[in-house]
Amino acid sequence: MNNEDARPDLVVAVVGPSASGKSTLVTRLKAAGYAVRHVAQEHSYVKDMWQRIHPPDVLIYLDVSFEVSRQRRPLVDWGPDRLAVEVERLSHARQHCDLYIDTNDLTPDEVQERVLSFLAGVGD
Repeated sequence: MNNEDARPDLVVAVVGPSASGKSTLVTRLKAAGYAVRHVAQEHSYVKDMWQRIHPPDVLIYLDVSFEVSRQRRPLVDWGPDRLAVEVERLSHARQHCDLYIDTNDLTPDEVQERVLSFLAGVGD
């Protein structure tokens, strides 16, 4: 998919626990011409923060297990309890997301392709 296929009128928000791939996806979607933002929902006690500041047209939830998050960020010293807190803080977003992707067994290219395929069909 090239930039000509992007929908700059579509506001996309990306949420998920730490090390799920949010920053990588946001960077790639911006490069493809999408209006996208990372919502730091995993750090907020406000469960619906993702929809309060700038409500998105599309909410994407990226998920990751503790084991894979440690592989992706081996120098981070937090444990599974912290991930559990993040998942709890993200529960509202997960319940209301338009697209859920478990990134454990996916490369950044595969995540991007799934998202771009999904976004191509939004509004059809």
